[in-house]
Amino acid sequence: MKRILFLVLFLVGQAVHAWGADYVIGEGDGLEIAVWGIKELSFSVKVRPDGKITVPGLGDVAASGYTPANLQVALTEKLKDLVKNPIVTVTVRDITNSKVYIFGGGIKSGVYDLTRKSSLLQLLCSLGDVKTADLRRSYLMRHGKKVKENFQSLFVDGKVDEDVEVESGDALFMPLLLDKNVYVLGAVTMPKSIEYREGMTIMEAILEAGGFTKFASQNDTIIRRKSPDKEETIEVKAKEITKHGDFSQNVKLKPGDYIIVKESIF
Repeated sequence: MKRILFLVLFLVGQAVHAWGADYVIGEGDGLEIAVWGIKELSFSVKVRPDGKITVPGLGDVAASGYTPANLQVALTEKLKDLVKNPIVTVTVRDITNSKVYIFGGGIKSGVYDLTRKSSLLQLLCSLGDVKTADLRRSYLMRHGKKVKENFQSLFVDGKVDEDVEVESGDALFMPLLLDKNVYVLGAVTMPKSIEYREGMTIMEAILEAGGFTKFASQNDTIIRRKSPDKEETIEVKAKEITKHGDFSQNVKLKPGDYIIVKESIF
């Protein structure tokens, strides 16, 4: 008998661990309630909008706000008047209460059902195409506070050590990338705006604009770049790229960059 009791208690612990002992039950969640050895007290139930479930012999019992382990303890205590030494298990069958809220305009707003433990990276990968979102200005908010800002290095540069776990009730803000073009002007064959692509370099943009004209002073190429707190000018010796293979001059671009190729005075 002791061996059977030990096995039951072990399985109870495994059932709770499978969903995470810290998961908080909420309205709409599906539960499996079982009292060992009593068929009438083993049943499936969904948590009602009022946060309660109906248990045979007990009536309405609050479930919302409890972890599975805590609800087991509460039911065990309540059932002592009906059952001698009750052994109760509570398993979360369907999670509908755990949600993450996505908004900001850079991606389709909506509510994401968090059916298992997920990280921010896993969540971003599940959202599909995020190229219209400004990852640098995005953030994850929890209880009114930002817990993670700037997803660029995590999602694009692969710095997985910056990943964080998302929790039920988190809000993911992803604003629209306001300027997703780069602009090539001056001594190029076809001055134009080009839709920005991640990893785009200055030479790729110049080639898409038809390349340099015969009047171009290739080593007098500049990038004008604006950020929320400053404006900078980056000088590029583009001729060193084409003539001498100095790829350190092949600067990676950012959305909104202006590339200006000056003309030679000779």
